[in-house]
Amino acid sequence: MLKKRIIPCLDITGNRVVKGINFIDIRDAGDPVEWAKKYDRDRADELVFLDITATSDNRDTLIDVVRKVSDEIFIPFTVGGGIRTTDDIQKLLKAGADKVSINTAAVKNPDLIKKGAILYGSQCIVVAVDVKREGERFKVYIRGGRERTDFDALSWCMKAEALGAGELLITSMDRDGTKDGYDLELLKKITALVNIPVIASGGCGKLSHLYQAIVTGGVSAVLAASIFHYGVFTIPQVKKYLKKREVDIRE
Repeated sequence: MLKKRIIPCLDITGNRVVKGINFIDIRDAGDPVEWAKKYDRDRADELVFLDITATSDNRDTLIDVVRKVSDEIFIPFTVGGGIRTTDDIQKLLKAGADKVSINTAAVKNPDLIKKGAILYGSQCIVVAVDVKREGERFKVYIRGGRERTDFDALSWCMKAEALGAGELLITSMDRDGTKDGYDLELLKKITALVNIPVIASGGCGKLSHLYQAIVTGGVSAVLAASIFHYGVFTIPQVKKYLKKREVDIRE
């Protein structure tokens, strides 16, 4: 069984790291290159870089920032935001990304998942799914959480896997930035339906939340931003906590 991963996330806009609550109330959190270097030193398992306004602003991902970050770190690096074509995927991989995360373009053109997997390998293709509850249902949102779709999140996750996605990044918009914990019900439903790794995102505020996402939610990796950016916990503290609870994590 693969070891569980701890992944800090850098949400980027205007060349700066930012953090919000429920995808709004965005605040500046610092320089992306300096944060990336810190997380590399702290032995994060991977790093996720999301240009959160590239799609809504109809522009490309900040390639120069991607290149600068990749030059400074040695851990696997996933980049998302503004990816529309296989050429965009190729540019990011050439700039130093190990994987790409696609959301809006995948929903609008699911064949992009298949083409990307064929050209660059499924291991490079992460499908990000931003989810909001509607009663007992889970709906997919795109364009940085600004646009609701009619896609059912559970069905979409299964389709993304079938098309060749190597991993799913599931963000609960309801929990994002709240520090109330991951949406365990959502995670359990998705991990029961797919056979590819699932990354949990949205809502981490306590060490116990990370443990619950892995053990109860069944995810392969936990992603967090606020707890790391604002010094609530460090990567070494998280790993020590999980190891004490017999979670099989990377050193």
